[in-house]
Amino acid sequence: MKFRSLFLYVVLFSSCSAGAQKNKPGQTTYSNNKNVQKMELSDQEWKERLTDEQYYILREKGTERPFTGKFVFTKDKGTYKCAGCGEPLFTDDMKFESHCGWPSFDKEIAGGKIIQTQDLSHGMVRTEITCAKCGGHLGHIFDDGPTETGVRYCVNSASLSFEPAEAERTANATDTITLGGGCFWCIEAIFEELDGVVDVRSGYSGGTLTNPNYKAVCSGTTGHAEVVEITYKPDVIRLEDLLEVFFTLHDPTTLNRQGADVGTQYRSVIFYRNDGQERIAKNVIATLNAEKVFPNPIVTQVAPFTRFYEAENYHQEYYGYHKEEPYCKMVIKPKMDKLRKVFGEKLKK
Repeated sequence: MKFRSLFLYVVLFSSCSAGAQKNKPGQTTYSNNKNVQKMELSDQEWKERLTDEQYYILREKGTERPFTGKFVFTKDKGTYKCAGCGEPLFTDDMKFESHCGWPSFDKEIAGGKIIQTQDLSHGMVRTEITCAKCGGHLGHIFDDGPTETGVRYCVNSASLSFEPAEAERTANATDTITLGGGCFWCIEAIFEELDGVVDVRSGYSGGTLTNPNYKAVCSGTTGHAEVVEITYKPDVIRLEDLLEVFFTLHDPTTLNRQGADVGTQYRSVIFYRNDGQERIAKNVIATLNAEKVFPNPIVTQVAPFTRFYEAENYHQEYYGYHKEEPYCKMVIKPKMDKLRKVFGEKLKK
Protein backbone atom coordinates (compact mmCIF):
# COMPACT_ATOMS: atom_id res chain seq x y z
CA MET A 1 0.00 0.00 0.00
CA LYS A 2 2.84 2.39 0.86
CA PHE A 3 4.51 1.58 -2.46
CA ARG A 4 1.31 2.27 -4.38
CA SER A 5 0.82 5.61 -2.58
CA LEU A 6 4.42 6.62 -3.29
CA PHE A 7 4.03 5.59 -6.93
CA LEU A 8 0.84 7.65 -7.29
CA TYR A 9 2.57 10.67 -5.73
CA VAL A 10 5.56 10.39 -8.10
CA VAL A 11 3.30 10.05 -11.14
CA LEU A 12 1.15 13.03 -10.20
CA PHE A 13 4.16 15.14 -9.20
CA SER A 14 5.90 14.35 -12.47
CA SER A 15 2.77 14.95 -14.55
CA CYS A 16 2.58 18.46 -13.21
CA SER A 17 5.95 19.16 -14.78
CA ALA A 18 4.93 18.15 -18.26
CA GLY A 19 3.52 21.55 -19.14
CA ALA A 20 6.18 23.60 -17.38
CA GLN A 21 7.21 26.86 -18.98
CA LYS A 22 10.69 26.67 -20.52
CA ASN A 23 12.56 29.73 -19.27
CA LYS A 24 16.29 30.26 -18.88
CA PRO A 25 17.72 28.89 -15.61
CA GLY A 26 17.14 31.31 -12.74
CA GLN A 27 15.09 33.71 -14.86
CA THR A 28 12.34 35.60 -13.05
CA THR A 29 9.39 35.71 -15.41
CA TYR A 30 7.24 38.06 -13.35
CA SER A 31 9.15 40.95 -11.87
CA ASN A 32 8.60 42.10 -8.29
CA ASN A 33 5.98 44.82 -7.94
CA LYS A 34 7.31 47.76 -5.95
CA ASN A 35 3.79 48.59 -4.78
CA VAL A 36 3.63 45.38 -2.76
CA GLN A 37 4.90 46.09 0.75
CA LYS A 38 7.37 43.41 1.80
CA MET A 39 6.90 41.34 4.95
CA GLU A 40 10.19 40.13 6.39
CA LEU A 41 10.37 37.91 9.48
CA SER A 42 13.14 35.87 11.03
CA ASP A 43 13.10 32.11 10.68
CA GLN A 44 12.06 31.77 14.33
CA GLU A 45 9.25 34.29 13.88
CA TRP A 46 7.92 32.29 10.92
CA LYS A 47 8.00 29.08 12.98
CA GLU A 48 5.98 30.75 15.71
CA ARG A 49 3.51 32.22 13.22
CA LEU A 50 2.91 29.12 11.06
CA THR A 51 1.88 25.54 11.69
CA ASP A 52 4.50 22.88 10.97
CA GLU A 53 2.85 22.03 7.65
CA GLN A 54 2.58 25.67 6.60
CA TYR A 55 6.23 26.26 7.47
CA TYR A 56 7.28 23.21 5.44
CA ILE A 57 5.35 24.40 2.38
CA LEU A 58 5.83 28.18 2.54
CA ARG A 59 9.37 28.49 3.92
CA GLU A 60 11.01 25.20 2.90
CA LYS A 61 9.36 24.94 -0.54
CA GLY A 62 7.69 21.65 0.32
CA THR A 63 4.84 19.92 -1.51
CA GLU A 64 1.84 18.32 0.15
CA ARG A 65 0.70 14.90 -0.99
CA PRO A 66 -1.88 15.00 -3.82
CA PHE A 67 -5.59 15.01 -2.89
CA THR A 68 -4.81 15.69 0.81
CA GLY A 69 -5.17 19.50 0.89
CA LYS A 70 -8.35 21.02 2.30
CA PHE A 71 -8.96 23.24 -0.74
CA VAL A 72 -8.65 20.61 -3.50
CA PHE A 73 -12.41 20.24 -4.03
CA THR A 74 -13.85 23.39 -2.40
CA LYS A 75 -16.33 25.48 -4.37
CA ASP A 76 -17.23 28.09 -1.75
CA LYS A 77 -17.51 31.75 -2.74
CA GLY A 78 -14.69 33.90 -1.44
CA THR A 79 -11.01 34.82 -1.63
CA TYR A 80 -7.93 32.64 -1.30
CA LYS A 81 -5.10 34.39 0.54
CA CYS A 82 -1.47 33.64 1.32
CA ALA A 83 -1.43 31.70 4.59
CA GLY A 84 1.79 33.41 5.55
CA CYS A 85 0.87 37.08 5.25
CA GLY A 86 -2.83 37.23 4.31
CA GLU A 87 -2.26 38.78 0.87
CA PRO A 88 -5.25 38.09 -1.48
CA LEU A 89 -4.09 35.91 -4.38
CA PHE A 90 -7.07 34.19 -6.04
CA THR A 91 -10.88 34.26 -6.00
CA ASP A 92 -13.32 31.38 -6.28
CA ASP A 93 -14.20 32.23 -9.90
CA MET A 94 -10.55 31.67 -10.86
CA LYS A 95 -10.58 28.12 -9.44
CA PHE A 96 -11.28 25.04 -11.54
CA GLU A 97 -11.10 21.26 -11.14
CA SER A 98 -7.91 20.04 -12.81
CA HIS A 99 -7.85 16.48 -11.36
CA CYS A 100 -4.15 16.93 -10.57
CA GLY A 101 -4.52 16.60 -6.80
CA TRP A 102 -3.89 20.25 -5.85
CA PRO A 103 -6.08 23.39 -5.97
CA SER A 104 -5.85 24.93 -9.44
CA PHE A 105 -6.52 28.47 -10.67
CA ASP A 106 -6.48 29.90 -14.20
CA LYS A 107 -5.41 33.41 -13.21
CA GLU A 108 -4.41 35.52 -10.21
CA ILE A 109 -5.70 38.73 -8.66
CA ALA A 110 -4.15 41.67 -10.51
CA GLY A 111 -1.47 43.79 -8.90
CA GLY A 112 1.74 41.81 -9.04
CA LYS A 113 0.95 39.70 -5.98
CA ILE A 114 2.72 36.60 -7.30
CA ILE A 115 6.31 36.16 -8.53
CA GLN A 116 7.27 33.51 -11.10
CA THR A 117 10.79 32.09 -11.00
CA GLN A 118 12.54 29.28 -12.89
CA ASP A 119 12.78 26.08 -10.82
CA LEU A 120 15.21 23.33 -11.85
CA SER A 121 14.82 21.15 -8.75
CA HIS A 122 14.06 17.41 -8.87
CA GLY A 123 15.52 17.14 -12.38
CA MET A 124 12.61 19.08 -13.89
CA VAL A 125 12.14 22.44 -15.54
CA ARG A 126 9.24 24.23 -13.89
CA THR A 127 8.13 27.72 -12.94
CA GLU A 128 7.75 28.30 -9.22
CA ILE A 129 5.20 30.80 -7.89
CA THR A 130 5.82 32.68 -4.64
CA CYS A 131 3.97 35.38 -2.74
CA ALA A 132 5.41 38.79 -3.62
CA LYS A 133 4.72 40.13 -0.13
CA CYS A 134 6.30 37.46 2.09
CA GLY A 135 8.20 35.27 -0.36
CA GLY A 136 6.23 32.18 0.66
CA HIS A 137 6.32 29.22 -1.73
CA LEU A 138 2.86 28.59 -3.21
CA GLY A 139 3.42 25.95 -5.88
CA HIS A 140 4.05 26.08 -9.65
CA ILE A 141 2.43 27.45 -12.79
CA PHE A 142 2.00 25.48 -16.01
CA ASP A 143 0.87 26.25 -19.55
CA ASP A 144 -1.64 23.37 -19.79
CA GLY A 145 -4.69 25.19 -18.43
CA PRO A 146 -8.02 24.25 -20.07
CA THR A 147 -9.58 27.73 -19.88
CA GLU A 148 -9.07 30.71 -22.17
CA THR A 149 -6.04 31.85 -20.15
CA GLY A 150 -4.18 28.65 -21.03
CA VAL A 151 -2.42 28.50 -17.66
CA ARG A 152 -2.79 26.47 -14.48
CA TYR A 153 -1.64 27.78 -11.10
CA CYS A 154 -1.02 24.54 -9.16
CA VAL A 155 -1.07 25.60 -5.50
CA ASN A 156 -0.57 23.79 -2.17
CA SER A 157 -3.62 24.07 0.10
CA ALA A 158 -1.36 24.64 3.12
CA SER A 159 0.00 27.81 1.51
CA LEU A 160 -3.49 29.30 1.39
CA SER A 161 -6.15 30.59 3.77
CA PHE A 162 -9.74 31.25 2.71
CA GLU A 163 -12.04 34.17 3.44
CA PRO A 164 -15.68 33.43 2.55
CA ALA A 165 -17.72 35.99 0.66
CA GLU A 166 -19.81 38.24 2.90
CA ALA A 167 -23.14 36.44 2.44
CA GLU A 168 -21.58 33.03 2.99
CA ARG A 169 -19.47 34.27 5.89
CA THR A 170 -22.55 35.59 7.68
CA ALA A 171 -24.49 32.36 7.19
CA ASN A 172 -21.58 30.16 8.28
CA ALA A 173 -19.87 32.36 10.88
CA THR A 174 -18.02 30.32 13.49
CA ASP A 175 -16.02 30.97 16.63
CA THR A 176 -13.55 28.83 18.56
CA ILE A 177 -12.98 28.24 22.26
CA THR A 178 -10.50 25.91 23.97
CA LEU A 179 -11.58 24.11 27.16
CA GLY A 180 -9.97 21.64 29.53
CA GLY A 181 -11.83 19.63 32.14
CA GLY A 182 -9.93 16.43 32.81
CA CYS A 183 -9.41 13.67 30.26
CA PHE A 184 -10.10 15.07 26.79
CA TRP A 185 -11.87 11.87 25.77
CA CYS A 186 -14.77 12.86 28.04
CA ILE A 187 -14.97 16.53 27.05
CA GLU A 188 -14.72 15.79 23.33
CA ALA A 189 -17.55 13.25 23.41
CA ILE A 190 -19.83 15.71 25.23
CA PHE A 191 -19.39 18.70 22.93
CA GLU A 192 -19.63 16.68 19.73
CA GLU A 193 -23.29 16.06 20.63
CA LEU A 194 -24.31 19.73 20.84
CA ASP A 195 -26.27 21.43 18.09
CA GLY A 196 -24.27 24.29 16.58
CA VAL A 197 -20.90 22.68 17.30
CA VAL A 198 -19.11 22.23 13.98
CA ASP A 199 -15.92 20.49 15.07
CA VAL A 200 -14.22 19.24 18.23
CA ARG A 201 -10.55 18.25 18.34
CA SER A 202 -8.62 16.81 21.28
CA GLY A 203 -5.20 18.24 21.99
CA TYR A 204 -2.83 20.06 24.29
CA SER A 205 -2.53 23.73 25.26
CA GLY A 206 -1.22 26.09 27.91
CA GLY A 207 2.31 24.74 28.33
CA THR A 208 5.83 25.54 27.22
CA LEU A 209 6.85 22.41 25.30
CA THR A 210 6.67 22.72 21.51
CA ASN A 211 4.91 19.88 19.68
CA PRO A 212 4.10 17.85 22.82
CA ASN A 213 2.95 14.25 22.66
CA TYR A 214 0.64 12.29 24.95
CA LYS A 215 3.45 10.66 26.93
CA ALA A 216 5.13 14.00 27.65
CA VAL A 217 1.88 15.68 28.69
CA CYS A 218 0.96 12.77 30.96
CA SER A 219 4.23 13.30 32.83
CA GLY A 220 2.77 16.55 34.17
CA THR A 221 5.98 18.46 33.47
CA THR A 222 5.09 20.29 30.23
CA GLY A 223 2.57 22.78 31.63
CA HIS A 224 0.09 21.65 28.97
CA ALA A 225 -3.46 20.63 29.79
CA GLU A 226 -5.53 18.06 27.95
CA VAL A 227 -8.06 20.23 26.12
CA VAL A 228 -10.56 20.27 23.31
CA GLU A 229 -10.72 22.94 20.63
CA ILE A 230 -14.38 23.61 19.89
CA THR A 231 -15.53 25.32 16.69
CA TYR A 232 -19.15 26.42 16.91
CA LYS A 233 -21.78 28.66 15.32
CA PRO A 234 -22.67 31.51 17.72
CA ASP A 235 -25.99 32.06 15.95
CA VAL A 236 -26.97 28.48 16.91
CA ILE A 237 -25.32 28.03 20.30
CA ARG A 238 -23.88 30.80 22.46
CA LEU A 239 -20.62 30.62 24.40
CA GLU A 240 -22.69 30.94 27.59
CA ASP A 241 -24.52 27.73 26.60
CA LEU A 242 -21.25 25.90 25.94
CA LEU A 243 -19.92 26.95 29.33
CA GLU A 244 -23.15 25.88 31.04
CA VAL A 245 -22.63 22.38 29.67
CA PHE A 246 -18.93 22.55 30.53
CA PHE A 247 -19.49 23.40 34.20
CA THR A 248 -22.34 20.91 34.57
CA LEU A 249 -20.43 17.91 33.26
CA HIS A 250 -17.11 18.19 35.10
CA ASP A 251 -16.07 19.25 38.60
CA PRO A 252 -14.61 22.77 38.42
CA THR A 253 -13.87 22.86 42.17
CA THR A 254 -11.06 20.28 42.34
CA LEU A 255 -7.63 21.74 41.62
CA ASN A 256 -5.65 19.80 39.00
CA ARG A 257 -7.92 16.81 39.34
CA GLN A 258 -10.96 15.10 37.84
CA GLY A 259 -11.85 11.96 39.72
CA ALA A 260 -8.96 9.51 39.51
CA ASP A 261 -7.14 11.67 36.96
CA VAL A 262 -4.65 13.78 38.93
CA GLY A 263 -2.11 16.31 37.69
CA THR A 264 -1.88 19.78 36.16
CA GLN A 265 -2.64 18.24 32.76
CA TYR A 266 -6.17 17.53 34.06
CA ARG A 267 -6.84 21.05 35.36
CA SER A 268 -10.10 22.84 34.70
CA VAL A 269 -9.28 25.68 32.30
CA ILE A 270 -10.78 28.07 29.76
CA PHE A 271 -8.38 29.47 27.16
CA TYR A 272 -10.00 32.60 25.70
CA ARG A 273 -9.17 34.13 22.32
CA ASN A 274 -10.52 37.64 22.81
CA ASP A 275 -11.84 40.09 25.41
CA GLY A 276 -15.43 39.02 24.82
CA GLN A 277 -14.68 35.38 25.62
CA GLU A 278 -12.72 36.38 28.72
CA ARG A 279 -15.58 38.56 29.98
CA ILE A 280 -18.20 35.86 29.43
CA ALA A 281 -16.08 33.17 31.11
CA LYS A 282 -15.42 35.28 34.19
CA ASN A 283 -19.06 36.38 34.41
CA VAL A 284 -20.30 32.79 34.28
CA ILE A 285 -17.87 31.75 37.02
CA ALA A 286 -18.80 34.75 39.19
CA THR A 287 -22.51 33.94 38.82
CA LEU A 288 -22.04 30.26 39.70
CA ASN A 289 -19.98 31.19 42.77
CA ALA A 290 -22.45 33.87 43.88
CA GLU A 291 -25.37 31.45 43.60
CA LYS A 292 -23.36 28.74 45.38
CA VAL A 293 -24.15 26.20 42.69
CA PHE A 294 -21.18 24.17 43.95
CA PRO A 295 -20.38 23.48 47.62
CA ASN A 296 -16.81 24.72 47.06
CA PRO A 297 -15.40 27.69 45.08
CA ILE A 298 -14.66 27.22 41.38
CA VAL A 299 -10.94 26.90 40.66
CA THR A 300 -11.21 26.91 36.86
CA GLN A 301 -8.29 28.79 35.29
CA VAL A 302 -9.20 31.54 32.80
CA ALA A 303 -6.14 32.26 30.65
CA PRO A 304 -5.33 33.74 27.23
CA PHE A 305 -5.04 31.23 24.40
CA THR A 306 -1.53 30.79 22.99
CA ARG A 307 -1.40 27.69 20.82
CA PHE A 308 -3.27 24.43 20.33
CA TYR A 309 -1.42 21.21 19.52
CA GLU A 310 -3.68 18.53 18.08
CA ALA A 311 -3.38 15.20 19.87
CA GLU A 312 -2.44 11.97 18.14
CA ASN A 313 -5.03 10.48 15.78
CA TYR A 314 -5.98 7.63 18.12
CA HIS A 315 -7.28 10.17 20.66
CA GLN A 316 -9.73 11.78 18.23
CA GLU A 317 -13.36 10.63 18.66
CA TYR A 318 -12.07 8.12 21.20
CA TYR A 319 -15.42 7.46 22.88
CA GLY A 320 -17.15 6.88 19.56
CA TYR A 321 -14.72 4.10 18.68
CA HIS A 322 -14.23 2.55 22.15
CA LYS A 323 -17.60 2.62 23.89
CA GLU A 324 -17.17 -0.91 25.21
CA GLU A 325 -13.88 -0.23 27.00
CA PRO A 326 -14.08 -0.10 30.83
CA TYR A 327 -13.02 3.57 31.09
CA CYS A 328 -15.64 4.62 28.55
CA LYS A 329 -18.36 2.63 30.29
CA MET A 330 -17.47 3.72 33.81
CA VAL A 331 -16.46 7.35 33.29
CA ILE A 332 -17.70 8.73 29.99
CA LYS A 333 -21.07 7.00 29.58
CA PRO A 334 -22.52 8.44 32.84
CA LYS A 335 -21.56 11.91 31.64
CA MET A 336 -23.22 11.27 28.29
CA ASP A 337 -26.38 10.04 30.03
CA LYS A 338 -26.44 13.20 32.15
CA LEU A 339 -25.89 15.33 29.03
CA ARG A 340 -28.93 13.81 27.32
CA LYS A 341 -31.06 14.14 30.44
CA VAL A 342 -30.17 17.75 31.32
CA PHE A 343 -29.45 19.26 27.90
CA GLY A 344 -31.63 17.22 25.57
CA GLU A 345 -32.95 20.35 23.83
CA LYS A 346 -29.41 21.45 22.95
CA LEU A 347 -28.40 18.23 21.22
CA LYS A 348 -28.10 17.60 17.49
CA LYS A 349 -31.22 16.11 16.05
